[in-house]
Amino acid sequence: MNAPANISALKALTTPEAAVAAVRPFDVAVLVLPGFSHLALHAYIEPFRIANAVSRLPLFRWLIAGTSRQPVEGANGLSVAVDASMEDLSAGIGDRRADQLAIVAGEPVERQLTPQLNAFLRAIARRGVPISAVGTATWLLAQTGLLADTRCTIHWSRLAAFSEVFHKPRIRDSLFVKDGQYSTCAGELAAFDLAVDLIGGHAGGFIAQEVCRHATVEGQRSGSNRQTGPSGLAFAGVSDKLVLAMRIMEENVEFPLSMDEVAQRVGISRRQLERLFATHIGQPPVRHYLRIRVDHAKRLIEGTRMPIIDVAIACGFMSASHFAKCFRAFNGFSPQQCRSMVPAWVGPGLG
Repeated sequence: MNAPANISALKALTTPEAAVAAVRPFDVAVLVLPGFSHLALHAYIEPFRIANAVSRLPLFRWLIAGTSRQPVEGANGLSVAVDASMEDLSAGIGDRRADQLAIVAGEPVERQLTPQLNAFLRAIARRGVPISAVGTATWLLAQTGLLADTRCTIHWSRLAAFSEVFHKPRIRDSLFVKDGQYSTCAGELAAFDLAVDLIGGHAGGFIAQEVCRHATVEGQRSGSNRQTGPSGLAFAGVSDKLVLAMRIMEENVEFPLSMDEVAQRVGISRRQLERLFATHIGQPPVRHYLRIRVDHAKRLIEGTRMPIIDVAIACGFMSASHFAKCFRAFNGFSPQQCRSMVPAWVGPGLG
């Protein structure tokens, strides 16, 4: 366990806002919805507890809210008690009015936006309260229309479906994104990064770094960092040219580029591109590119009810038969069989 923070150093290096926070803590309300991720919930809340501990100041207060006052069951089957309902938050609880509302949603997120929840979120937004969407909660905010023309992110497994279903929000492949009143993050451990960023903005960078040190995290990650899902990150540090080539492929799925075009954008010859992939990936770049497109198609089939032929076209396949052949080669089953394995709750309002 880390040694207690040096309080003199903390007082010298924190911002004036931290001293104000000692008198009036920053109140965070976390709205949890059925099927939420316990990992995301606690990754978001624990940094606030640590910030209070390392500063020895009551910088933050938090409470758990639900759509009602009943316990909420998470994805792992464990339930959490709630301190307040949406109605309580709307009315205010004593001297506590949320300075920040965070939403931790789960699956099936498509069925969680009730008229009551929609009205609550829009009312909170009208008050100017900053709202953070953790993981799939970005989907909820998009459904309300609050994210129109807003930069945002969502867990990488949902990126493909989100970009096809919602066209007004500007989706990004990032750990977290802040745009005006709204913050969105990929969920899971990215919730920690979002909370630390809030701590840094409210109590100062030194306390944010102390939170990371106490949590044995190497350092504060920028929201612009890409998520772990896309393939390029696995090879970060191996070859900048290789990672750039992978990202170019991932960003050009619907209209695939030729290998000559990829090499030209990277700034190397096609032969150099092929050597990079042979050395580090063990397969030709054209094969890797095909896998990226097929993986994108699989996420669309699993996350939307788009017709299979539309999925094929969205992933750069002009022939249904060629798409089916490539899909089976990588996955061992057909696109239709993949769709048949999708849970029944996927699809309402999608596609």
